Amino acid sequence: MQNRSRLDPDLVHDFVNDAHSNLDRVRDLLGRHATVVNAAWDWGGGDWETGLGAAAHMGRKDIALLLLEHGARMDIFAAAMLGHLEIVRATIQALPAAPRWRGPHGIALLSHAEAGGPAASPVADYLRGLGETA
Repeated sequence: MQNRSRLDPDLVHDFVNDAHSNLDRVRDLLGRHATVVNAAWDWGGGDWETGLGAAAHMGRKDIALLLLEHGARMDIFAAAMLGHLEIVRATIQALPAAPRWRGPHGIALLSHAEAGGPAASPVADYLRGLGETA
């Protein structure tokens, strides 16, 4: 049976915080604590963020891809930043309110696409075409 003990809150905080910008530290923490990959930190007021969410709004494709390789759960915000138009489009077709969803820290979906740079510009263009703003 899998160990079901709770993750150390300091570990979760450090992991999510480091996932904003520190690839080496994220790699190290995943190597020592693989179960932290989908952990979420509550910054307050229900502002929950995972490591993938942190990497997504910061435009850190390297960190996002590492997390996905280790089993992080893809979401529309990471898909937008990574330029996965087909995932974003399919989600919006299934759930028309999705373009108005807010990610961690209340950051708009379009802002995540913009953080992805040129590779994500088709996603940003698609969202703008729907009338979305950052």
